[in-house]
Amino acid sequence: MSPAATHPSLIQALRTETAELHVALEKRLPFFSQRLDMDLYRRLMAAYYGFYQPLEQRLHVLALVPTGLDQSLRVKLPVLRADLAELGLDEAAIEALPTCQALPRIDSRAAALGVSYVLEGATLGGQILRRRVAEQLGLDASSGAAFLNVYGELTGRRWKDFLQYLDDRNLGEARTLEVTRAAKATFSHFEHWLDSQKVLL
Repeated sequence: MSPAATHPSLIQALRTETAELHVALEKRLPFFSQRLDMDLYRRLMAAYYGFYQPLEQRLHVLALVPTGLDQSLRVKLPVLRADLAELGLDEAAIEALPTCQALPRIDSRAAALGVSYVLEGATLGGQILRRRVAEQLGLDASSGAAFLNVYGELTGRRWKDFLQYLDDRNLGEARTLEVTRAAKATFSHFEHWLDSQKVLL
């Protein structure tokens, strides 16, 4: 048996380990529900902000962003803030939004990579959600749905770059486990947070 067959690639490990959690969360997101109206969408984006704000901050403060990735290109928070402003929240209201305190543990570069996998993957999924929000609510990047198209035309390119970055890592079994554990924790914590904010189905 070849080494590749013995040890799945980091990308394969992440996909396999997170698949169930990913599907479970997708089924509960209200984007494709008939209940999706402006009020629910506004609350949903506020809840996203409440998770991304402390998580991006922690990644930044711990300086554990994986080296070789230009993280400044991958920060989502300013776009989320701009969307919330378009949706009628002023600065004070955005600052007053509740933020998630139960975050995944980020205590190594491997863990940061697992968290980044979930955040970057969400940008790819955002392309489908963007079209849905345009059809259902008539929103686009200039009226409160920029976050769902945060990389614009560069979405595919940035995702491929990220996958290439993962493919280039040769982390070994223990580190790979750290990455997948952090990715799974990110999905779980995100679902629990959205649930607490009463925006899931």
